[in-house]
Amino acid sequence: MFAVFPSARKVARLIALPLVALALAACDTLPGAGFGSGPGIDTGEAVPVALLVPSGSGQTTDEILAQSLENAARLAIRDLNGARVDLRVYQTGGDAGVAAARAQQAVDEGAKIILGPVYAASANAVGNAVAADNITVLSFSNNAAIAGGNVFVLGQTFQNTADRMVSYARSQGKSRFVIVHAQDSAGTQGRSAINNAVNAQGGSVVGTVSYALSQQDVIASIPQIKSAVEGNAADALFMTTDTASALPLLSQLLPEAGITSETAQFMGLTRWDIPPQTLSLPGVQGGWFAGPDPAASATFSAQYQNAYGSLPHPIGGLAFDGIAAIGALVSQGNPDALTAAALTQGAGFRGASGIFRLRPDGTNERGLAVATINASQVTILSPAPQSFGGAGF
Repeated sequence: MFAVFPSARKVARLIALPLVALALAACDTLPGAGFGSGPGIDTGEAVPVALLVPSGSGQTTDEILAQSLENAARLAIRDLNGARVDLRVYQTGGDAGVAAARAQQAVDEGAKIILGPVYAASANAVGNAVAADNITVLSFSNNAAIAGGNVFVLGQTFQNTADRMVSYARSQGKSRFVIVHAQDSAGTQGRSAINNAVNAQGGSVVGTVSYALSQQDVIASIPQIKSAVEGNAADALFMTTDTASALPLLSQLLPEAGITSETAQFMGLTRWDIPPQTLSLPGVQGGWFAGPDPAASATFSAQYQNAYGSLPHPIGGLAFDGIAAIGALVSQGNPDALTAAALTQGAGFRGASGIFRLRPDGTNERGLAVATINASQVTILSPAPQSFGGAGF
């Protein structure tokens, strides 16, 4: 467990909720599943869609997430422009073996596409289980390591975020980046994504500092970060961490060491507005991070709350997105609506948090806004694009 530095305990005690995006990305690196193009369908009939959710594990968090995913999927089904979806829900218990068995059961019972599961290991197992059946899997993971073949990831990927953030930073004259990352799967994947984005957009990574997930190692990294920033004239400091990990410590200790956004622009690969208590951390003031289209997200949240009396889970909207994409394609009357060629159309789709599109490599691209924090309030610096080809793409 990540230990809290004594002088940061008051701040860190406020942070109780882990960020789901990081938790999903931290799954083991796994190979992609087999290749397939997708089955033909009868668009005059309701399309059988299997929804794989993590309920049945005995974990309250999985039960809450599962219900939110099912609710969001059913909310999307209400407005599909004439398309009809026969949603069939299967419990995986959050287990890869069970998920694979349920996926095969769903296909045997007529499912034409699989929506879910959540965790990367389960999604990879499901992809392998149904590859020979020519069935596509739209998983809720954001781990790009499992994407490819018949498996797509719907979660916001590190590469998508890094590309958007670096694009904005370059437009603001930032060119010399120091990367700070944890020595775990999520941290190393984040580092690679930032490196790729910086190199692709004409910037330079002038320093990289890593740390183990412990209080002592984060503290020990502060002089290294300071040296990397000052010794290399860096104008941007890009951190992969989130509130549930090292962000409270880094955002406190770096300013104490004389490194702030005025020295080198603080940038985050994860959202710095979740949970809301993060906004009060002194060190994140003036920092930049990327997030979904706030207007689209607010509309979805309001619709969900009106329908179910509560707010959706932070990744519940991914089920809405999957159904929205399926419905948009089926409504066109194309019997090949669920093939890889149709699912990866360049125009993309509009979902719970704005526009998104699926890439042939199994990853996705989402229209993200770039925001900053001032006086504990979020301010949008660059709005999310409303179509592909706009800002950030």
